[in-house]
Amino acid sequence: MPESDYAHRVHDISELSDPRLDDYLRLSEAALRMRSDIENGIYIAESTMVVQRAISMGHVPRSFLLARKYLPQLEAEFARFPEVPIFVGEDAQLQALTGFHLHRGALAAMERPAGLDLDTVLENSIRIAILEDIADHSNLGALLRSAAGLGVDAVLITPQCVDPLYRRSVRVSMGTALTIDWVRLESWPGDLQRVREHGFRILALELTENATELGALQPQPGEKIAMILGNEGRGVRAETLTMVDECVIIPMAREVASLNVAAASAVAFWQLCR
Repeated sequence: MPESDYAHRVHDISELSDPRLDDYLRLSEAALRMRSDIENGIYIAESTMVVQRAISMGHVPRSFLLARKYLPQLEAEFARFPEVPIFVGEDAQLQALTGFHLHRGALAAMERPAGLDLDTVLENSIRIAILEDIADHSNLGALLRSAAGLGVDAVLITPQCVDPLYRRSVRVSMGTALTIDWVRLESWPGDLQRVREHGFRILALELTENATELGALQPQPGEKIAMILGNEGRGVRAETLTMVDECVIIPMAREVASLNVAAASAVAFWQLCR
């Protein structure tokens, strides 16, 4: 696609106050962005790879933002959406606008896709992960990447969990936040009853006195299992633990208490899904 085919849509940034750039303001302010992005029905795809993956999944861009040198990398995406504006700027302008150094090629403001139906997801899944109150976007992205790569069918996130579509979560997940099925729960831990009604054996990865070693679990073919992973600081809530079938632990050596939740998830998903 020659540049002339989309050159008329390329707008050089002249004023950061341009209201057409509002979707990209203060991207480094995670808590603020999580609330405003969900309310406005958007998310930000960061890097040319993530933009391309989002569009391949059927997500629709509202605009593109990038340095001019990256224009050729997204020519196919520009062609698919001939009415979507393309904003280009110098590195200093892009950093002033977004609040961080844009060094992964491009950004796109994307329309947030409709949420999935919980009962439908549960009906069609054998292995699910439930992420309770994960507070760090990088951890969430790593959890989603492990879930996608190791065979988890779907992920449920509790109401207090950070946004899977926040740009850092999507980036760390290598775009798998856009491809794996996930549902934000509305009632927690009340929604555990709905999980149980779909026939899931509910486990929690948590250090307790009567916990079973992860390696001792022998899931049967077709057995439906839900694994709960808790907040980085406090772990799984005490209230939640009263509602699970069993707690499991990863045996540790050299007096190490535990792994980071993202690392622990990879071990647990491998055991449950292999």
